[in-house]
Amino acid sequence: MSGAWQRKRDILASLNHGNFVSGEALAEVLGISRAAVSKHINALADYGIDVCSVKGKGYKLFDPVFLIDEPQLLKECPNRCFYFDELPSTNAFLLQHTEELQRGDICIAEFQSAGRGRRGRKWVSPYGSHLYFSMFWHLPQGMSQAMGLSLVVACSLVSAMRQLGADNVGVKWPNDIYFENRKLAGVLIEMTGTADSGCDLVIGIGVNIAMPQQQGELIEQPWSDLRQIINYPDKTVLALALQQQLRKDLKLFELNGLTAFAERWHAADIYLGCDVRLLLGNDSISGRYQGIDSQGGVILETADGLQHFVGGEISLRQA
Repeated sequence: MSGAWQRKRDILASLNHGNFVSGEALAEVLGISRAAVSKHINALADYGIDVCSVKGKGYKLFDPVFLIDEPQLLKECPNRCFYFDELPSTNAFLLQHTEELQRGDICIAEFQSAGRGRRGRKWVSPYGSHLYFSMFWHLPQGMSQAMGLSLVVACSLVSAMRQLGADNVGVKWPNDIYFENRKLAGVLIEMTGTADSGCDLVIGIGVNIAMPQQQGELIEQPWSDLRQIINYPDKTVLALALQQQLRKDLKLFELNGLTAFAERWHAADIYLGCDVRLLLGNDSISGRYQGIDSQGGVILETADGLQHFVGGEISLRQA
């Protein structure tokens, strides 16, 4: 960790209690000038952190910041962990180092400058506010073995969140996590390899922990965060639970395929039995959503009977 980031983290630790702290007090604690304190706080705004400044009172965070406990993470994770204050993308980092990795190795960053969601959408990544997590895995039978994998990851994510007490979360096909009809977390899986030999994959997961108000206004769809469910969510515990749940579920998936997760998916599927629109590129089709088939595709009851849709640019929306 650079000295500049350590000073920023020390400032955040002082402000994370929710009270105003004077610039003079911060300067004394950090052993730097008040001008340097002001410079660091101004820099934090570039990372999506909202700091309130009131003359005569000092500084105060608009929203709490939730940072990973690095010593706990490194001690309790059974695999290698790469932890950064900032990265362009945790997925990109692992993809650049696949030859050095073992199954289950993870990368976590407090800030992503180029975080991505599905279809190339930008994933808003303010510093210390959410969990930006990626895990490496290898499928020996190639990309063909990955059919339905994104649904398995969604089931793992729901299970990990429920371990923290987030009991009312659910999944929207294929792998978005929702709370009260608002998006809570997303998954982006990237693969390199061939269809039938070997396949390296990186599972990227973004979980909203405590969305800063100003950052939330940049998001075009309804969103939620874990703080709405759990008063003070422990991001380190969530990361560890997620890594362990993924390892367990991916091994089960390799042995038994998607059928081993049918019951868990069914229990968490928020649109099951609902009228929906299925967006197929520039076209759409309406019907009643009847869950998933053995390949993880959508089953839709339409005027023409039951139809199955899998792969390609498909998006599910409630009617």
